[in-house]
Formats: sequence, structure tokens, C-alpha cells
Amino acid sequence: MTAPDEVTGRQVTGPALTGTPPPVKGNLDVDTVYVRSLVRSQLRLAVACAIGFVLILGGLTLAFLLAPGLGTLTFAGFPVSWLMLGFGVNPLVIVIGAIYVRSAGRNETGYLSLSDRDGPT
Repeated sequence: MTAPDEVTGRQVTGPALTGTPPPVKGNLDVDTVYVRSLVRSQLRLAVACAIGFVLILGGLTLAFLLAPGLGTLTFAGFPVSWLMLGFGVNPLVIVIGAIYVRSAGRNETGYLSLSDRDGPT
């Protein structure tokens, strides 16, 4: 029979993470302001991309509600609804993902340029 440490690995001891940072006393240092700014800009970007995704899917749903005949139409032997998903929605989702990755990288590069402006500490 094996000991519990052999199955689960070694026990890590240390302070428990609560998920909320301790309250800041006094003035915020510049690095804290930069990190908070980066987190806010990444959150805005994620929300904007999520809204775009929801608008695309909502538009497709609205198209099927307003024109119920789209579900029965076929083009080249394929249902139009499948073609709209495959060649309409999926490329747009890929574009949204590419925009997100490029913009997130730009945000992080901006943060790094601001945090390294005084040189290494």
C-alpha cells in the first residue's frame, strides 16, 4: 500500500490565497496602477469581443426568426442554415479571436513599455 504523499504529491504549506488582495495602505505605487490599468483594458477588450460574438449569433437567430424559410432552403445540396453557420459565423468568430489576440498583445506590450520606462529595478 502506498502512502498518501506518494499518490497526491507533497503537501504545500504556506499562506492561503483568498482571491482578494489585502487592502492597500497609503499611496499606490506606480506598478500597482499599471497592473490595474492593464487588467481593466484586458477586461474591456474581452467584454467588447464577447458582445461582438453575441451580436453575431443574435443576428443569425434573428435572421431565422424573421425568415423561417431559410431553414428549408438548399444551395448545392446543402441547407442554407448550415452554409450560414459554416461560411458566415465561423469565419467571423475566427476574426474576433484574431482581433482579441492581437489587441491583448498590444495591451501587454504597452504595459511592459510603461513598466520598464525607469529601467530594471
